[in-house]
Amino acid sequence: MLQRRWLALACAALALGGCSLEPVYHPPVITVTNDAWKEGPWQPAQPADKLPRGNWWAMYNDPVLNGLEEKIEPANPNLASALARYEQSAAYIDQVRSGLLPSIDSGASFTQNRQSDNRPLRGANQPDVYMANTVEVGANYDLDLWGRVRSMVHSSQANAQASADEVENVRLSLHAQLADDYVRLRGLDEQANLLNDTVDAYSRALQFTQDRHKGGIASGLDVARAQTQLSLVRSQVSNIAAQRALYEHAIASLIGEPAMSFSLQPVHDSMTVPDIPVAIPSVLLQRRPDLAAAERRVAAANANIGVARAAFYPDFSLVAGYGFQNTGEGGLLTVPNSFWTIGPGVIFNLFDAGLREAKLQQAKANLDQVGADYRSAALAAFQQVQDDLSQLKYSKESEHEQDEAVKSSATTLKLAFNRYREGAVNYLEVVTAQADALSAQRSALDLHTQQLRTSVDLIRALGGGWSQESLGDGKTMASK
Repeated sequence: MLQRRWLALACAALALGGCSLEPVYHPPVITVTNDAWKEGPWQPAQPADKLPRGNWWAMYNDPVLNGLEEKIEPANPNLASALARYEQSAAYIDQVRSGLLPSIDSGASFTQNRQSDNRPLRGANQPDVYMANTVEVGANYDLDLWGRVRSMVHSSQANAQASADEVENVRLSLHAQLADDYVRLRGLDEQANLLNDTVDAYSRALQFTQDRHKGGIASGLDVARAQTQLSLVRSQVSNIAAQRALYEHAIASLIGEPAMSFSLQPVHDSMTVPDIPVAIPSVLLQRRPDLAAAERRVAAANANIGVARAAFYPDFSLVAGYGFQNTGEGGLLTVPNSFWTIGPGVIFNLFDAGLREAKLQQAKANLDQVGADYRSAALAAFQQVQDDLSQLKYSKESEHEQDEAVKSSATTLKLAFNRYREGAVNYLEVVTAQADALSAQRSALDLHTQQLRTSVDLIRALGGGWSQESLGDGKTMASK
């Protein structure tokens, strides 16, 4: 009869075990009315969040950059920290999941005890001093009828997935930051190369004016002006070297090396702005790891509502124990000394001054918060991509005009110097032409560096690299 009752109770527990107070999860909806970017004509790639990011930096065709990027994975401490946070989240899943299974404990005590002489109901047959030896094994199983533990498991799983996505986001950010610092350093190398060539040209111009001054053809004012131009450019060379050192130090930290023992040799070849496949806006939400992490946080918050709701209901459990006990005589582990207990238990809070209701409202408010955070992150992602596409488009258009400005300024400088040599103008016209030519050349280099930086930022905004297979049919996606 007793066995039938326990069998019926077990069946009821299994039937109720499927009950859950966790709300049905619906990912936050971001309405994309026009699934295309304004700036074009970029062709959409077909990436997805779980595609391998790949060595996207390889398309810059720079072996030094490739070698530096490969050092981030094993050496960067920020990435190692992110991986450790993920491992903590993964371990917490196992901690919470353990609540779905019975817990089994054992214990033993061997004590000598003395009772008070003035104890209540003192009897003649009760010894004042006695031994108490106990050995016991017990089990406790939370039936989780309302899905509290299961909701905690769902929440911890979603948080672990978010941590994994955050690892990918840290990895992407570190690679992109390294590429950006390297592009800036290479841009400064080009500026330094230009300024060094300018120093040579200005030195020849100074020597020319000094020779003319010695011959009584040029005034001391011309020599002073030539000397001023040369000194200004030499000062700019030193300033460029100082800026380059900062980016060199930043790169050292990113690859896990001390700044004082790291150096990069100057490279004067210009980098090429690559063609970048652009994901359509709706695909971007699945591709970016930070957006994937934000969505998983929403799922975790939704599961936490189930945990808060389950607190309003009784907590049922099954308790069982078996052991041996005597008062110090021999033969402790014998049948006459055995005892056992088995049966259900229930805990239900009758009054908590609104604590459970407050926790439920907190869980709901947290869901609203992380949902709003997700939508905000998605809008920011759209803005970042659109900003970079606009930057690339308009900077590409201005590049042609800037090239024309460089050519015309070089022609102006040549004509001005020839006119000065012939005595038609004073050296002030040469100085003006020199300043205009140098400014145009530096602006052109800055514009090219900015395009390279924008391309890196666009890749970061799109969620990283892609595999060629994911583009479909081997089509090349062009940025312009």
